[in-house]
Formats: sequence, structure tokens, C-alpha cells
Amino acid sequence: MSNVGIVIVSHSPLVAEGTADMVRQMVGDEVPLAWCGGDPDGGLGTSVEAILAAIDKAWSEAGVAMLVDLGGAETNSEMAVEMLPPERGGKVVVCNAPIVEGAVIAATEASGGASLQEVRRTAEELSAL
Repeated sequence: MSNVGIVIVSHSPLVAEGTADMVRQMVGDEVPLAWCGGDPDGGLGTSVEAILAAIDKAWSEAGVAMLVDLGGAETNSEMAVEMLPPERGGKVVVCNAPIVEGAVIAATEASGGASLQEVRRTAEELSAL
């Protein structure tokens, strides 16, 4: 069984890439990982198309957990999920968690073989702290 994939979506490409670098250093290549950030013109923002490409890159039959930084990233991520075919859309969740800490803890859980719902729950527990 493959591990849950992780997608990091930030308004800043540097934040997205830096967070992904932290995840990779913590869990290695045990977890499918992708990130995207910035708008198509290179400024701050997010792109539904880039999010869809990141989901494809991190795709796992076990599902994909997405970590986002601000409201626009969450909105665009939810739109991307809605655009997926139903058999994929039901396996992608947007976690309500801090982006850096959430991505690291979600990937750590995923690397141990946790289910998509376990990964999401563990990441979202950080919001309650």
C-alpha cells in the first residue's frame, strides 16, 4: 500500500518550497510530495491549475492531504478538488492546520502508513493548540 501524499499550497513559492524541503528532510522519500505557490505572473497568490498539477504529482491511491497558508489558497484548493474526477476528488482533503507544522506532522504520519483521515486528524489537532 502506498502512503498518503502531501501537497503544500502557499501564496509564496519560497514558503511552499521551503516547507516541502523541511518535509523531505524529516521523512525522506517515503511520502509523495508536491508544492506550488505564487500566481502565474510570479507574484504572491495561488493558481488552481498549479494546484491540480501538484495533486497529480503527489497522487497516491491512499489519498492526498493538502496544507494551505491563507484563505485564497484554501479556496483555490477546494476549487481544484471539485474539478477532479469523482474517484479522485473523494481522496483529497484540505487540512485546517498550520502550513509548516501541519505539513511536517502530516507527512510524518503518512510515512508510517496512516490513513488519509488519520493524517488529516493529526494535522488538524495542531489548530486546537
